[in-house]
Amino acid sequence: MKKQKFYLFGFAAVLVISAAFLFGFSKDEVKYPDGYRNWTHVKTLILEKGHPLYEAFGGIHHIYANKTALEGYKAEKKFKDGSVIVFDLLETVSGDNAIAEGNRKVVGVMEKNSKKYKDTGGWGFEGFKGDTRERVVKNMYGECFSCHLSEKDNDYVFSKYRN
Repeated sequence: MKKQKFYLFGFAAVLVISAAFLFGFSKDEVKYPDGYRNWTHVKTLILEKGHPLYEAFGGIHHIYANKTALEGYKAEKKFKDGSVIVFDLLETVSGDNAIAEGNRKVVGVMEKNSKKYKDTGGWGFEGFKGDTRERVVKNMYGECFSCHLSEKDNDYVFSKYRN
């Protein structure tokens, strides 16, 4: 009887550990970019009604780059592994002839690791909902990389750095 309980416990432990790796503790997950607002601000863009991506990405986009990504932007070459680019997407609030930031919609992250993300051009993608760390990307290829394919000549990055 003790032997059966031991095997049952061992089997349950293996299942729990396997599920953790498959459903939430994957080493392939892109990390939340703590402190990204202290990184270099690359640019700001506002997508307004009428833009084809408005429904998904309408609002104010602030783009930030860590030091490694900034080197890639400035050299206008391939980004090195360790590059992280963030787009901070905020709602727009209009009034008094001004457009201001509203609530945060998503923090989008691109993380360069050529070995880990070889199927998506060397980039890992993730989105974090609002001001939370709730992950919103279910399929990195279909939800993110498929659009970034159009920027293959720019290492899959849409934004450009302006000196």
